[in-house]
Amino acid sequence: MSAALRYLNQRYTMPNEKAKALLTDIGTEELGHMEIIATLVYKLLKDLTPEEMRAAGLGSHYADHEKALFYTDASGNPWTAAYVQAKGDPIADLAEDIAAEEKARATYQALINLTDDPDLIQVLRYLREREVVHSQRFREALYLVEEEYDPNRYC
Repeated sequence: MSAALRYLNQRYTMPNEKAKALLTDIGTEELGHMEIIATLVYKLLKDLTPEEMRAAGLGSHYADHEKALFYTDASGNPWTAAYVQAKGDPIADLAEDIAAEEKARATYQALINLTDDPDLIQVLRYLREREVVHSQRFREALYLVEEEYDPNRYC
């Protein structure tokens, strides 16, 4: 959710149409990733008993939300708009986007390392590879923006 909102917000301050279109496309795709992840989490939780949820460390989640989705980080901290970064400087924003995609790639790899479920691994690999593509595309956009952006702005 953070990536989608980040990119969809940042597109407004991009100096060229290619970068705006790229942020729109990737932001929209990230909404799809959120749906995929939400579906995975729900399918993993839907048949668990309260006892199984407690044994898996999800007792407090069950107490507050039962099996409903509630967006948190891996430590259980609720999602917040503070996770959405937009500086308004196209070069800073695109550099941050590249880093965010690389962190997402690393996170998907860590999740792959934590499971032996082949179906889950297949989906996580797909998402990981899309993050690689996003990072590459943001690198291309950064190059284009740097080529036409006023270098004196940063001196």
